[in-house]
Amino acid sequence: MTSRETFDEVAEDYDRLRPRYPSALVTALVRRARLGPSSRVLEVGPGTGQLSVPLARLGGTLVAVELGAALARVARRNLAPHPGARVEVAAFENWPLPSEPFDAVVSATAFHWINPAVRLVKAADALAPGGTLALVTTHHVAGGTEPFFERVQRCYERWMPGTPAGLRLTDEREAATDTGELERSGRFRDVEVTAYAQEIAYSTREYLDLLLTYSNHRALPSGARRGLLECVGGLIEREFGGRVTKRYLHELITARRSA
Repeated sequence: MTSRETFDEVAEDYDRLRPRYPSALVTALVRRARLGPSSRVLEVGPGTGQLSVPLARLGGTLVAVELGAALARVARRNLAPHPGARVEVAAFENWPLPSEPFDAVVSATAFHWINPAVRLVKAADALAPGGTLALVTTHHVAGGTEPFFERVQRCYERWMPGTPAGLRLTDEREAATDTGELERSGRFRDVEVTAYAQEIAYSTREYLDLLLTYSNHRALPSGARRGLLECVGGLIEREFGGRVTKRYLHELITARRSA
Protein backbone atom coordinates (compact mmCIF):
# COMPACT_ATOMS: atom_id res chain seq x y z
CA MET A 1 0.00 0.00 0.00
CA THR A 2 1.37 3.42 -0.96
CA SER A 3 1.22 6.44 1.37
CA ARG A 4 -1.59 8.03 -0.63
CA GLU A 5 -3.73 4.91 -0.15
CA THR A 6 -3.51 4.88 3.65
CA PHE A 7 -6.24 7.52 4.01
CA ASP A 8 -8.80 4.97 2.81
CA GLU A 9 -8.33 2.99 6.04
CA VAL A 10 -9.71 5.85 8.14
CA ALA A 11 -12.39 7.31 5.88
CA GLU A 12 -14.91 8.08 8.64
CA ASP A 13 -12.33 9.79 10.86
CA TYR A 14 -11.02 11.67 7.81
CA ASP A 15 -14.52 12.97 7.17
CA ARG A 16 -15.11 13.85 10.82
CA LEU A 17 -11.81 15.55 11.62
CA ARG A 18 -10.08 16.92 8.55
CA PRO A 19 -10.73 20.67 8.33
CA ARG A 20 -13.35 22.08 5.99
CA TYR A 21 -12.12 24.95 3.86
CA PRO A 22 -12.84 28.57 4.83
CA SER A 23 -15.94 29.98 3.15
CA ALA A 24 -13.92 32.94 1.86
CA LEU A 25 -11.62 30.52 0.01
CA VAL A 26 -14.57 28.73 -1.61
CA THR A 27 -16.13 32.07 -2.60
CA ALA A 28 -12.86 33.20 -4.20
CA LEU A 29 -12.50 29.90 -6.07
CA VAL A 30 -16.03 30.18 -7.47
CA ARG A 31 -15.43 33.79 -8.53
CA ARG A 32 -12.04 33.19 -10.17
CA ALA A 33 -13.24 30.09 -12.01
CA ARG A 34 -16.52 31.83 -12.95
CA LEU A 35 -18.54 28.86 -11.77
CA GLY A 36 -22.33 28.73 -11.75
CA PRO A 37 -25.35 26.44 -12.18
CA SER A 38 -24.30 25.33 -15.66
CA SER A 39 -20.59 24.74 -14.94
CA ARG A 40 -18.73 21.46 -15.35
CA VAL A 41 -16.16 20.80 -12.63
CA LEU A 42 -13.67 17.94 -12.32
CA GLU A 43 -12.30 17.35 -8.82
CA VAL A 44 -9.12 15.33 -8.35
CA GLY A 45 -8.79 13.51 -5.01
CA PRO A 46 -11.94 14.73 -3.23
CA GLY A 47 -11.39 12.60 -0.13
CA THR A 48 -14.76 12.57 1.60
CA GLY A 49 -15.95 15.79 -0.01
CA GLN A 50 -14.59 18.65 2.11
CA LEU A 51 -14.51 20.88 -0.98
CA SER A 52 -16.90 18.83 -3.15
CA VAL A 53 -20.01 19.64 -1.13
CA PRO A 54 -19.79 23.45 -1.32
CA LEU A 55 -19.00 23.22 -5.05
CA ALA A 56 -21.91 20.82 -5.66
CA ARG A 57 -24.27 23.35 -4.04
CA LEU A 58 -23.75 25.54 -7.12
CA GLY A 59 -25.96 23.11 -8.99
CA GLY A 60 -23.75 22.30 -11.97
CA THR A 61 -21.99 19.06 -12.89
CA LEU A 62 -19.29 17.82 -10.53
CA VAL A 63 -17.24 14.72 -11.35
CA ALA A 64 -14.96 13.69 -8.48
CA VAL A 65 -12.23 11.10 -9.08
CA GLU A 66 -11.11 9.42 -5.86
CA LEU A 67 -8.52 6.64 -5.49
CA GLY A 68 -9.92 5.17 -2.25
CA ALA A 69 -13.13 3.14 -2.36
CA ALA A 70 -13.99 3.84 1.30
CA LEU A 71 -13.37 7.58 0.92
CA ALA A 72 -15.50 7.53 -2.22
CA ARG A 73 -18.39 5.87 -0.35
CA VAL A 74 -18.37 8.62 2.27
CA ALA A 75 -18.10 11.29 -0.42
CA ARG A 76 -21.12 9.81 -2.22
CA ARG A 77 -23.08 9.92 1.03
CA ASN A 78 -22.16 13.56 1.58
CA LEU A 79 -23.02 14.44 -2.01
CA ALA A 80 -26.31 12.53 -2.07
CA PRO A 81 -28.45 15.73 -1.95
CA HIS A 82 -26.80 16.99 -5.14
CA PRO A 83 -27.92 15.07 -8.26
CA GLY A 84 -25.36 16.77 -10.48
CA ALA A 85 -22.44 15.30 -8.53
CA ARG A 86 -20.91 11.86 -8.97
CA VAL A 87 -17.84 10.12 -7.58
CA GLU A 88 -15.72 7.70 -9.59
CA VAL A 89 -13.16 5.37 -8.03
CA ALA A 90 -9.90 5.53 -9.96
CA ALA A 91 -6.38 6.87 -9.93
CA PHE A 92 -6.52 10.18 -11.77
CA GLU A 93 -3.44 9.18 -13.75
CA ASN A 94 -5.40 6.27 -15.30
CA TRP A 95 -8.87 7.78 -15.46
CA PRO A 96 -10.04 8.32 -19.07
CA LEU A 97 -10.97 11.93 -19.73
CA PRO A 98 -14.46 12.43 -21.16
CA SER A 99 -14.83 14.06 -24.55
CA GLU A 100 -16.63 17.12 -23.13
CA PRO A 101 -14.16 19.49 -21.43
CA PHE A 102 -14.53 21.00 -17.98
CA ASP A 103 -14.76 24.64 -16.96
CA ALA A 104 -12.59 23.97 -13.91
CA VAL A 105 -10.32 21.28 -12.52
CA VAL A 106 -9.96 21.51 -8.75
CA SER A 107 -7.89 19.59 -6.22
CA ALA A 108 -7.78 20.27 -2.49
CA THR A 109 -4.83 19.00 -0.43
CA ALA A 110 -4.41 16.16 -2.92
CA PHE A 111 -2.62 17.32 -6.07
CA HIS A 112 0.84 16.68 -4.59
CA TRP A 113 0.00 12.95 -4.52
CA ILE A 114 -0.51 12.83 -8.30
CA ASN A 115 2.40 11.76 -10.54
CA PRO A 116 4.24 15.01 -11.45
CA ALA A 117 4.79 13.77 -15.00
CA VAL A 118 1.03 13.53 -15.51
CA ARG A 119 -0.84 15.97 -13.28
CA LEU A 120 -0.52 19.32 -15.08
CA VAL A 121 -0.65 17.85 -18.58
CA LYS A 122 -3.80 15.86 -17.84
CA ALA A 123 -5.43 18.73 -15.92
CA ALA A 124 -4.84 21.03 -18.91
CA ASP A 125 -6.19 18.41 -21.32
CA ALA A 126 -9.35 18.14 -19.21
CA LEU A 127 -10.05 21.88 -19.41
CA ALA A 128 -11.72 23.98 -22.05
CA PRO A 129 -9.48 26.78 -23.37
CA GLY A 130 -9.37 29.49 -20.71
CA GLY A 131 -10.68 27.07 -18.08
CA THR A 132 -9.37 27.29 -14.54
CA LEU A 133 -7.14 24.97 -12.55
CA ALA A 134 -7.74 25.60 -8.83
CA LEU A 135 -5.46 23.96 -6.27
CA VAL A 136 -5.82 24.21 -2.51
CA THR A 137 -2.83 23.49 -0.31
CA THR A 138 -2.87 23.07 3.46
CA HIS A 139 0.05 23.97 5.72
CA HIS A 140 0.46 23.26 9.43
CA VAL A 141 1.74 26.58 10.76
CA ALA A 142 2.71 28.21 14.04
CA GLY A 143 -0.21 29.43 16.12
CA GLY A 144 -3.03 28.00 18.16
CA THR A 145 -1.85 26.45 21.43
CA GLU A 146 1.80 27.29 20.74
CA PRO A 147 3.30 25.91 23.99
CA PHE A 148 1.78 22.52 23.21
CA PHE A 149 3.34 22.39 19.74
CA GLU A 150 6.73 23.29 21.19
CA ARG A 151 6.61 20.63 23.92
CA VAL A 152 5.07 17.88 21.78
CA GLN A 153 8.23 17.78 19.65
CA ARG A 154 9.87 15.74 22.41
CA CYS A 155 7.29 13.03 21.75
CA TYR A 156 8.16 13.04 18.06
CA GLU A 157 11.90 13.05 18.70
CA ARG A 158 11.44 9.94 20.81
CA TRP A 159 8.93 7.99 18.73
CA MET A 160 9.17 9.17 15.09
CA PRO A 161 12.57 8.38 13.55
CA GLY A 162 14.17 11.20 11.62
CA THR A 163 12.49 14.02 13.53
CA PRO A 164 15.04 16.87 13.73
CA ALA A 165 15.86 18.06 17.25
CA GLY A 166 14.11 21.31 18.13
CA LEU A 167 11.85 21.29 15.04
CA ARG A 168 9.21 24.02 15.12
CA LEU A 169 6.14 24.75 13.01
CA THR A 170 6.66 27.16 10.12
CA ASP A 171 5.61 30.79 10.40
CA GLU A 172 2.74 31.27 7.95
CA ARG A 173 4.62 34.14 6.28
CA GLU A 174 7.19 31.57 5.17
CA ALA A 175 4.80 28.81 4.10
CA ALA A 176 4.10 29.78 0.50
CA THR A 177 3.87 26.98 -2.07
CA ASP A 178 6.32 27.11 -4.98
CA THR A 179 4.26 27.75 -8.12
CA GLY A 180 7.20 27.26 -10.46
CA GLU A 181 5.84 23.97 -11.82
CA LEU A 182 2.71 25.76 -13.01
CA GLU A 183 4.56 28.76 -14.40
CA ARG A 184 7.07 26.63 -16.31
CA SER A 185 4.54 24.16 -17.69
CA GLY A 186 3.59 26.17 -20.77
CA ARG A 187 0.00 24.99 -20.30
CA PHE A 188 -1.19 27.64 -17.84
CA ARG A 189 -1.09 31.41 -17.37
CA ASP A 190 -2.29 34.05 -14.89
CA VAL A 191 -1.19 32.21 -11.74
CA GLU A 192 -2.73 33.77 -8.62
CA VAL A 193 -2.24 32.77 -4.96
CA THR A 194 -4.24 33.84 -1.90
CA ALA A 195 -3.85 32.49 1.66
CA TYR A 196 -6.55 31.87 4.26
CA ALA A 197 -5.86 30.90 7.90
CA GLN A 198 -8.12 29.16 10.38
CA GLU A 199 -7.77 27.69 13.87
CA ILE A 200 -9.62 24.59 15.08
CA ALA A 201 -9.89 23.32 18.65
CA TYR A 202 -9.66 19.59 19.40
CA SER A 203 -10.27 17.46 22.47
CA THR A 204 -7.54 14.95 23.32
CA ARG A 205 -9.43 12.12 21.61
CA GLU A 206 -10.18 14.21 18.53
CA TYR A 207 -6.58 15.29 18.19
CA LEU A 208 -5.25 11.74 18.48
CA ASP A 209 -7.80 10.55 15.91
CA LEU A 210 -6.76 13.43 13.64
CA LEU A 211 -3.12 12.34 13.83
CA LEU A 212 -4.15 8.90 12.63
CA THR A 213 -5.49 10.43 9.40
CA TYR A 214 -1.95 11.51 8.40
CA SER A 215 0.09 9.10 6.30
CA ASN A 216 3.38 9.58 8.20
CA HIS A 217 1.70 8.64 11.50
CA ARG A 218 0.00 5.61 9.97
CA ALA A 219 3.31 4.47 8.48
CA LEU A 220 4.95 4.11 11.90
CA PRO A 221 5.44 0.61 13.33
CA SER A 222 2.57 -0.20 15.69
CA GLY A 223 4.69 0.07 18.83
CA ALA A 224 6.11 3.45 17.90
CA ARG A 225 2.68 4.72 16.86
CA ARG A 226 1.18 3.61 20.19
CA GLY A 227 4.03 5.21 22.11
CA LEU A 228 3.67 8.47 20.19
CA LEU A 229 -0.08 8.68 20.74
CA GLU A 230 0.28 7.93 24.45
CA CYS A 231 2.95 10.62 24.76
CA VAL A 232 0.91 13.23 22.86
CA GLY A 233 -2.34 12.39 24.63
CA GLY A 234 -0.71 12.45 28.05
CA LEU A 235 0.75 15.88 27.34
CA ILE A 236 -2.62 17.31 26.31
CA GLU A 237 -4.35 15.88 29.36
CA ARG A 238 -1.70 16.82 31.93
CA GLU A 239 -0.68 20.28 30.76
CA PHE A 240 -3.41 21.65 28.51
CA GLY A 241 -6.68 20.65 30.15
CA GLY A 242 -7.62 18.08 27.53
CA ARG A 243 -7.95 20.56 24.65
CA VAL A 244 -5.59 22.15 22.10
CA THR A 245 -6.06 24.50 19.13
CA LYS A 246 -4.29 23.97 15.82
CA ARG A 247 -3.66 26.63 13.15
CA TYR A 248 -3.91 25.84 9.44
CA LEU A 249 -2.97 27.96 6.44
CA HIS A 250 -4.79 27.15 3.21
CA GLU A 251 -3.64 28.56 -0.12
CA LEU A 252 -5.90 28.93 -3.13
CA ILE A 253 -3.75 28.70 -6.27
CA THR A 254 -5.51 29.38 -9.56
CA ALA A 255 -4.33 29.47 -13.16
CA ARG A 256 -6.01 29.57 -16.56
CA ARG A 257 -5.40 27.05 -19.29
CA SER A 258 -3.56 28.62 -22.17
CA ALA A 259 -5.56 28.62 -25.36
